[in-house]
Amino acid sequence: MSFGGVARAAVFLSAVVEGFIGGGRMTTTGVVDARRSSPSSFEHRASRAASTESSPSSSSSSSTSNAASTPDDGGEGNDAVLGIIFDIDGTLADSWNLGYRATLTVLAGYHNERQLGDGDGDRSLSRHTPETYPLTPEEYHFGCRYTTPERLARHVGLEPDHPSFDSVGEDLGRKFDEYYVALVDMKTAGFYGGIGDLLVRLHRGEMSRSAAGGGGRVKLGALTNACVEYAHAVLKANCPQFSTESRSSPTSSVDAEDHYIYRRFSSIHGADSVPRPKPYGDGILQCCEDMDLHPSRVIYVGDAPTDARAAVDARCRAAIGVLWGSNDEECLKNEAGFAVLCSNVEELARAIERYL
Repeated sequence: MSFGGVARAAVFLSAVVEGFIGGGRMTTTGVVDARRSSPSSFEHRASRAASTESSPSSSSSSSTSNAASTPDDGGEGNDAVLGIIFDIDGTLADSWNLGYRATLTVLAGYHNERQLGDGDGDRSLSRHTPETYPLTPEEYHFGCRYTTPERLARHVGLEPDHPSFDSVGEDLGRKFDEYYVALVDMKTAGFYGGIGDLLVRLHRGEMSRSAAGGGGRVKLGALTNACVEYAHAVLKANCPQFSTESRSSPTSSVDAEDHYIYRRFSSIHGADSVPRPKPYGDGILQCCEDMDLHPSRVIYVGDAPTDARAAVDARCRAAIGVLWGSNDEECLKNEAGFAVLCSNVEELARAIERYL
């Protein structure tokens, strides 16, 4: 099904690098509508039922629309899912340490430049290095629910109503992107254990719920609130075909399919390649258009409240939350847009399989 073209805006964003895991498990059903009512550029939105109006940045909300559904809830929920779109940081890639380090580097530089500009006091006492900048890992993780420019502007103490909020955030976001995209590799942004195997199994059509008649190949998509260049860098770093750490040729057709898993992604987008970033559904809808699938045949998987809200806004078949990223169960259990929360990759595989 075709949804019409979408004009691509430009911004910059990102956030990533090295290991962090969450724990626990919680199942919920229901929906969240944290979207404003302004229409997107996709034609199919015109035929959608109007959503309940609320702020997209609210941390928990409720809605009267049914978007996050369970596999057996009737209606179009009986159709097997044909595509899965994944968030990247904290979902596919264990990357928070790189993002944290890059954030500290950019914020320390911003602070030091301002100190030089003021020209007051003993500069040697007020300068910061990435090691001394006062931003805790907890504050970093909390900020990851925002796009990179907004996150960085908030980290330096600006609020959205500040006249310099956008310009400062965009400048910091550009510097952040330049710093961290170049550092992506399997050590700084490697897949969580079991993720690569899950992607291969989905693409080969090895996962199905026998009673539901599924079992075909599943189309894969990736959507991040980081810049699209980062999304490609992470997926390539985790594909032996592109990785500098592994240049060996595949020895069989089965090996070849694993070897080229990066090319199995039908759609890859970041916040700078879609009209509006998460929590809006524009990026998911763009991925659906690229994959030639209706949102009702697609699942979105992510680790943040904004992931649940974006899935609801796009009217996905369901959203699945994972607990090994930047947000724990206490945070995500309040997001009714998540149909289920998974504490490990095995649980994620089982949750996905129920929809196939």
